[in-house]
Amino acid sequence: MKTAQQLEQQRIPEFRFKFRSRGDWQSVTTSELFAGKKVILFALPGAFTPTCSSTHVPRYNELAEHFKQNGIDRVICLSVNDAFVMEAWQQEQRAENLFFLPDGTGEFSDKLGMLVDKSDIGFGKRSWRYALLINDGVIEKAFIEPNKPGDPFEVSDADTMAKHLGISEKLPAEVTIFTKPGCPFCLEAKALLTAKGYHFEEIVLGQNSLSFKTLRTVTGEKTVPQIYIDKKHIKGLDGLKELFKASVSKL
Repeated sequence: MKTAQQLEQQRIPEFRFKFRSRGDWQSVTTSELFAGKKVILFALPGAFTPTCSSTHVPRYNELAEHFKQNGIDRVICLSVNDAFVMEAWQQEQRAENLFFLPDGTGEFSDKLGMLVDKSDIGFGKRSWRYALLINDGVIEKAFIEPNKPGDPFEVSDADTMAKHLGISEKLPAEVTIFTKPGCPFCLEAKALLTAKGYHFEEIVLGQNSLSFKTLRTVTGEKTVPQIYIDKKHIKGLDGLKELFKASVSKL
């Protein structure tokens, strides 16, 4: 796996991708994607996996329009998955602001020097997690996750890229809420967030193998809702009400 220093100022390798769009096969070359354009390309280990689905893709999708307002022509999500999986994942994520690019064989990731072996978790060869700012086909800035066990997610996120571009102060808060179906406190918390103008990513327990065990592991709590705003754990509905009450009292 290459380092950020090894990638920066290097040209993106020539490659032709095959992908699916609205049920049809299409293809695109790296020249068509990057020549004369300023593009963000972020890559991740696998479609439908927890961090990729709950955080990495949703935040880039949320901020894509802000990136485009600040000179970015396109935001691309790449994974070593086949075209059918990537098309289904984009639909499931409702990520209409992103271009999902399947590197089905891993050949592009290998050429870039970012293909790694994840056989220990049953994945086989996959892309390492990273984000690139590409200007006219040349890598201007690379954010490569540290080479440590597991699936580190520290520097390739959308907010880090936004900060690098100098637009972080203009961005909406990053809000995540854990809920479960039929929970009245969850409904009230979501209504309160919406009333205050917050967009949020909802993680519903019972979907995509997310369980209360996952909730306890991630939040340290046993009940829903559990709410995070800009990575700060607000905890439940009472904590959210206290936060907004405190905000009003400071006005």
